Amino acid sequence: MSQISSAKYKVPLILLLTVGALLVHGYHPYAEDAEIYLPGVEKILNSSLFPSGQEFFLSHASMTIFPNLIAFSLHLMYLPMEYGLFLWYVASIFLLLAACWELTGLLFSNARARWGGVCLVAALLTIPVAGTALYIMDQYLNPRNLAAFAGIFMVARTLEKKYLRAFLWLAFAVGMHPLMWVFPFSFCVLFVVMEKFGARWKSSAGATLASLLWLGMPLAPAASTAYHEAAKQHGFHYIQNWQWYELLGIVAPIALFWWFGRNARGWTANGQFLMLERVSRAFMLYGLIYLAMALVLDIPARFEALARIQPLRSLHLLYIVLFVMIGGFLGEYVLRDRIWRWLVLFVPLGIGMFMAQRSLFPASAQVEWPGMAPKNPWEQAFVWVRQNTPVNALFALDPEYMRIHGEDETGFRCLAERSRLADNVKDNGVVSMFPPLAEEWWAQVQAQTPWSNFRAEDFSRLKEKYGVSWVVVQQPAAGLDCVYGNSAVQVCRILSE
Repeated sequence: MSQISSAKYKVPLILLLTVGALLVHGYHPYAEDAEIYLPGVEKILNSSLFPSGQEFFLSHASMTIFPNLIAFSLHLMYLPMEYGLFLWYVASIFLLLAACWELTGLLFSNARARWGGVCLVAALLTIPVAGTALYIMDQYLNPRNLAAFAGIFMVARTLEKKYLRAFLWLAFAVGMHPLMWVFPFSFCVLFVVMEKFGARWKSSAGATLASLLWLGMPLAPAASTAYHEAAKQHGFHYIQNWQWYELLGIVAPIALFWWFGRNARGWTANGQFLMLERVSRAFMLYGLIYLAMALVLDIPARFEALARIQPLRSLHLLYIVLFVMIGGFLGEYVLRDRIWRWLVLFVPLGIGMFMAQRSLFPASAQVEWPGMAPKNPWEQAFVWVRQNTPVNALFALDPEYMRIHGEDETGFRCLAERSRLADNVKDNGVVSMFPPLAEEWWAQVQAQTPWSNFRAEDFSRLKEKYGVSWVVVQQPAAGLDCVYGNSAVQVCRILSE
């Protein structure tokens, strides 16, 4: 192990880990939040798309250069979108692991410890981050994935006191995601303050936190009924709704950082773990500060709209660094140079993570390779829509369609590249972040409810009120002309009366 773990094998080994992570965790380019982020890219590539409902994805797109970056790169490389998305996704995994390698080099001196940290992060890419509804890395390309590796590089450069490079990574992260850059930046500021002021940092940090919370209190707007309907479906915004094991996901990492900070100095006589000790103490305080912010912003009812700030998303960075430390400790003191020990740990871990992903996407291929026909019948229908319906067509679907078993949370808007009325899954997430959209969102959702009981007059009402001309249904109904069908769904025109 000592020979193959040499730093000169860094690039090929990280590439190998990237391929392994892809196969274990899967790739589903049009799943979950891709429904929010990809239409912005598609709109840039083809301005005639999405004549209706743009507000439900442009609200996010306007706050990031992500769609512009992806669209520009596709133009530059002359690549079809699905191939470009795949290359960006693979690159984001590689760069996150490369960033973790850089970070482990500052915390551990032994190569096997460094690889232990990188391997553990690669094995746990899709582990849930407590109750935040986040993974370390999603199974599809989105701004969070790009901000993640930028954040780790930012932390590494700050620990090295290379502040200009840290600022460049900060600038990239700010451009990618309007919120996720805040957490690595705040950690870097906290670490620098602790290093500069020594014992005096405690009062400074406490005063700063109190000021931020005091300033935030008057900013809480009154929540409308429609906004409340959206917000209550995002229980992960509110710490009081978390399960006990999710709350444990806050406390246990802070306790582990305390343990690392307490014991790091004693692990060696030559001081090689001093940086590990300092980083651990900083992350312990970082976790406590954001926990306090969550308690203040999430629990009072009058702060319901402020809860969308989601201070506990700070756990995303904390978890990555914690896994780097745990993996480094295991590599240094447990796995050592015994190949069989590495296999005993990582093979079962990889199998477990693989099975978890299969349970999340049971009707889809584990890796949805670009250029391959989709296995999922819902995706097949959405592809048919993209290839056979007018660009200006407006669709209606069950507002809960992404929660239907076998649909695998595939986004209609991003895969079919057609407009649809608001849904009650992803669009309510947009509303939870952008309250002015709440009234229109709620009106459209109510107009499609209860979808399973719709009759000819209900479809005609959607056509008259919103201009809906097509629907996707699970069973044919009166008033529809179904022109495509498979084992799961039908694509139908609404007949004129």
